[in-house]
Amino acid sequence: MSEIFAVLRREFVYIWYYFEIQFRQIFWYWVIGMAAGSLISVFAKDLIHGLFVGIQKKKWGVLGVVPACLLGIASPLCMYGTIPIAASFRKQEMREDWLAAFMMASILLNPQLIIYSAALGPIALAVRIVSCFLCGICAGLLVHFVYKGRDFFDFKGFSERESHDTHPNLLVRYLLNLWRNVKVTGLYFLFGILLSALFQRYVPQEVMVNVFGGNEAWGILMAATVGVPLYACGGGTIPLLQSWLAEGMSLGSAAAFMITGPATKITNLVALKIVMGLKKFILYFLFIMIYAFISGVLINFVL
Repeated sequence: MSEIFAVLRREFVYIWYYFEIQFRQIFWYWVIGMAAGSLISVFAKDLIHGLFVGIQKKKWGVLGVVPACLLGIASPLCMYGTIPIAASFRKQEMREDWLAAFMMASILLNPQLIIYSAALGPIALAVRIVSCFLCGICAGLLVHFVYKGRDFFDFKGFSERESHDTHPNLLVRYLLNLWRNVKVTGLYFLFGILLSALFQRYVPQEVMVNVFGGNEAWGILMAATVGVPLYACGGGTIPLLQSWLAEGMSLGSAAAFMITGPATKITNLVALKIVMGLKKFILYFLFIMIYAFISGVLINFVL
């Protein structure tokens, strides 16, 4: 019995060692991301959405998908918050292709996730930003050319949610928003670090290289597929990606994971199924998998 306890104690020490190292590496990115995300949510959300409504007056045509993507990335809302906003945009006769670009970019990236992803290094961060931005562009272009003249989304029954950020004291309003963000992401963040520690302890490096490494299309496809069930929260996957990249995961595989993960997060899928319907929802899923795979292959080829 004493030998079993000795083994368990040794394993606990190893796992705690990996956990502590990664926690110290990532913790401040998480804190800064929380602080910046709440700051934007409380003080800049209405400005961002007002800018999106403002571009409706511009004669940009299909090129409007570009600012729509940028504003979607800047928006701090989750998908369940984005859809009611998009529904209000649609009532103001916002173009469907612009809405598609805005929503796609908003699903994949937000200011908090950009700061979290800085923990992966400048190259991986740049890959994430560019690949997500281009994914939004492609989504907008597909809706423009394939569904031109036809409605793509059905926002019936959706209305803009009542804002929780209503306290008259600005500091208290900010702190309440920050606390909500911490509650939503904190456990996922810690769980992601624990998973990363377990991977580092029990999964040999050569396994990671064989599965996700090199320029093999198989590794990219595996990463894209793993991103579907494994992704729960942006902050929670950063520790995993950091350890996987350190153990030999290619940037192309990482990019594929970072695209399919948020795009197929269960809460996002449920919301999108409601506004798309089954046929368009299936097309959306196929688009994500194909885009993630092609992006991963191109990134590995270039980098």
